[in-house]
Parts: sequence; C-alpha cells; structure tokens
Amino acid sequence: MTATDGTTGAVRTTTVARTARRVGGWLRWYVREVTGESAYDRYTARARAQDPTVRVLSRREFERMRMDARASEPGAGAGCC
Repeated sequence: MTATDGTTGAVRTTTVARTARRVGGWLRWYVREVTGESAYDRYTARARAQDPTVRVLSRREFERMRMDARASEPGAGAGCC
C-alpha cells in the first residue's frame, strides 16, 4: 500500500523514528549542558588530552571541587539570598 505522497508507511515510520532520535539526542544534550552534567566529561577529555599520565579526579572529587569553587565566589549565586 502506498501513501498519497508516494511513500510507503514503513518509510514514513523510519523517518519519524529517525527524527524522534535526533530530537531526543538534542534534548539530552541540551539538558546536560544546562544542568552542568557534561562538565565532568569535558574535564576528563581535556585532562587526558593534555597529559595521559596525569591522575584524573573522580566524579565525586570533581563535583566537590566545583561546589567549593562556586561557594567561594561571593557573586556567583551560590547562596540563597
């Protein structure tokens, strides 16, 4: 069976699925960037590219360092008021 635009239903389903995957991937990227979730990934990539022998901080150590740095900056919005 052919649709009115000359494509089969399977082709349209594949196109819709591909579009849904692209939108989902973009949405995942956007949320990770806005929330700062991707900061650790960028840190590890940069640290390993500069010197592969250097010890990379664990996720916990990295987040602790990030929170301490954020809390030490008075105008960065770390406090409640």
